[in-house]
Amino acid sequence: MKKITLLLIVLLGVTHFILPSRCEEDAKDDSAEDIGEEDDDEDDDDDADDTEVKEENGVLVLTDENFDTFIEGKDTVLVEFYAPWCGHCKQFAPEYEKIAQTLKENDPPIPVAKVDATKASALGSRFEVSGYPTIKILKKGEPVDYDGDRSERAIVERVKEVAQPDWKPPPEATLVLTKDNFDDVVNNADIILVEFYAPWCGHCKTLAPEYEKAAKELRNRTPPIPLAKVDATAESDLTTRFGVSGYPTLKIFRKGKAFDYNGPREKFGIVDYMSDQAGPPSKQVQTLKQVQELVRDGDDSVIVGVFSSEEDAAYEIYQEACNSLREDYRFMHTFNNEVAKFLKASPGQAVMLQPEKFRSKYEPASHSLTIKDSTPASEVQEFFKKHILPLVGHRKQSNDAKRHTTRPLVVVYYGVDFSFDYRVATQFWRSKVLEVAKDFPEYTFAIADEEDYADELKSLGLSESGEEVNVGILGEEGKKYAMEPEEFDSDVLRSFVMAFKKGKLKPIVKSQPIPKSNKGPVKVVVGKTFDDIVMDTKKDVLIEFYAPWCGHCKKLEPDYTALGKKYKNEKNLVIAKMDASANDVPHDSYKVEGFPTIYFAPSSNKQNPVKFEGGKRDVEELSKFVEKHATKLSQQKDEL
Repeated sequence: MKKITLLLIVLLGVTHFILPSRCEEDAKDDSAEDIGEEDDDEDDDDDADDTEVKEENGVLVLTDENFDTFIEGKDTVLVEFYAPWCGHCKQFAPEYEKIAQTLKENDPPIPVAKVDATKASALGSRFEVSGYPTIKILKKGEPVDYDGDRSERAIVERVKEVAQPDWKPPPEATLVLTKDNFDDVVNNADIILVEFYAPWCGHCKTLAPEYEKAAKELRNRTPPIPLAKVDATAESDLTTRFGVSGYPTLKIFRKGKAFDYNGPREKFGIVDYMSDQAGPPSKQVQTLKQVQELVRDGDDSVIVGVFSSEEDAAYEIYQEACNSLREDYRFMHTFNNEVAKFLKASPGQAVMLQPEKFRSKYEPASHSLTIKDSTPASEVQEFFKKHILPLVGHRKQSNDAKRHTTRPLVVVYYGVDFSFDYRVATQFWRSKVLEVAKDFPEYTFAIADEEDYADELKSLGLSESGEEVNVGILGEEGKKYAMEPEEFDSDVLRSFVMAFKKGKLKPIVKSQPIPKSNKGPVKVVVGKTFDDIVMDTKKDVLIEFYAPWCGHCKKLEPDYTALGKKYKNEKNLVIAKMDASANDVPHDSYKVEGFPTIYFAPSSNKQNPVKFEGGKRDVEELSKFVEKHATKLSQQKDEL
């Protein structure tokens, strides 16, 4: 009995300790629930205070939520757009805090704020922030760019200037042209750069601040170089007149004559490029030594105009001719009698000499043209183009696009090196080429270093030929021909070129295997079937050039397949696609410079396909494109 009593006492004692413990846990749980409720209330308070402006070390913190509310009604505010990880921003932070303190003590105080542009993406986009830190002064809500020194003195001085009650933003340095003033401005300018833009164009928005900065810089040059802009969406007549098809398009005008702008698109690049363009296209030769060095060591034809003075009428014609070609040629002129004597030229003549290493017994060392008062500039330009290349030139990556675009082009590949130690070997093989080139003036011949053109040799199937010298012909319409590997000499080369001339060679075409089944809504084209499908004159063809790894191509695929299904019953229309990374496109008219690229090849004009540009790549827009250019649709357009 005692044992039972003792056991009950123990159990009662344990119960005594357990119950309070349990209550404490419940209290904790209840407390946690209460805390959670309080946190929720605090969160609600935070949500309600999104527009509250906090301050860090004297600098106000603005966000997407509170920015407009804070700025509203304020005359002047200094704002820094920064990124937390940006080293320049971290370095600038102490200086910016000093600026905040100084402007806070101004009478009246000027607010200084910062925006974390990595979080406030809407503000970053709105103010076109592309780098950090970006500083802007807001005057009555309108941004004023600041691109001066990042020092307290410079920034405070500029902000106080903008804060003056009578301050107004200076007019844009960039001129605004319309159809009403375009000809007056452009025709009277010795040189002017004009941008054709669209207000919605992202690239145009990126260019705009750089273009304006360049305009400010160049207007202070002596003489000034004006920069102008045309809203191409509002001035369609000007857009059509100058063949503007994309934005932004930049053109240089000299007394009303248009030239393509091929320079950089940032401030310093524009300034340097236009400063160079503003100078004469031909540089004056002062001494005979200048010409002799170019003839001895140069890589390109030496062009010199010989004149009695700048008042010489022939000199004016020469300069006009040079202007159009200044991007691709190096022009010189002289009034020096010693230079004229060396060139065997008289005043009023343009002379072209090949460097010594390119001379041969099969061609004259120089060519000359007499420029008369009645000689058109176009005739002088044709003279330059005709004689710019020697009989067998040196094709390099640096001159390929400017000198060796003519087709057919016969290329002889080997270890080309004109340095002193290898010049003899280089000229040995080149002499073999010269013997053949003289008999085929209708073709352009060139030598090329096999390492510089390793990819081209691979595409010709010659990278593993085992021969010291290999030969290829780059034909018209992108066709390529390879000489069967064998020991090289002039007779072998002559036989190969003659076979090409007689049409006995088959072009080399990189191609995937021809599909065994090709009955899907979108026909698969490979290199070997391009002519059979795309160039079929009985059918219209829409062809997409894609790459398997291209994200835009993957996104287009379902729409393109749907397009194929939509037109599957059209017997005279083919919707096709081609993996351009695994197949050669054997016609130059179908240039592929990015993916996806889409062309419409009408049955009646296969050599001039129409490129799909600018529209949204979906079924609706592609259908409109097809219907606009189709020549053989059997269905009525409203049924499609």
